[in-house]
Amino acid sequence: MSKEPVIETDRLVLRPVTLDDAEACFSWNSDERVTKFMSYPTLTDISQTASWIESTLVDEKEWNWAFVLKDENKVIGTGGIGPNAHMEGYWGIGYNLHYDYWHKGYCTEAIKAIIGFAHKKLGVKKICGSHAVDNPRSGRVMEKCGLKFDHYSEYKKTDGSQTFKSKVYKMELE
Repeated sequence: MSKEPVIETDRLVLRPVTLDDAEACFSWNSDERVTKFMSYPTLTDISQTASWIESTLVDEKEWNWAFVLKDENKVIGTGGIGPNAHMEGYWGIGYNLHYDYWHKGYCTEAIKAIIGFAHKKLGVKKICGSHAVDNPRSGRVMEKCGLKFDHYSEYKKTDGSQTFKSKVYKMELE
């Protein structure tokens, strides 16, 4: 059983990601428009998505949710939070969303709820996130969630195929 609770927002239900979500997740993890700036390469087989989901089920330090549209009961994205390996004391946020649902505020709505959960239920006080410089809309999500630009950095895709200049954002909660 997953440790992630169900979180409701105005338009979404955030619930634990399950293997039943593999097909939905693959629909955007295999879309180059979505994966262009992600740390993972574009996936080519649904088994890769299933492996990722299985890894989230055993990682006890990270918290991951499926973003489900209330009106349609449709999984349109995923997101999570967990201790950041590069910034001591900070918890990093991450998210991705099916291309058809971009620019509608869903990521902001979900990540605000995840940050609220982490702060209230886990006592997390320091949040960070980063995005490729060439993907400023992801930075807008972070800004709308209360994070502020802190510094430039870089990251590589997990297969080493690309390196991106990135912007790192931070926030500290009371």
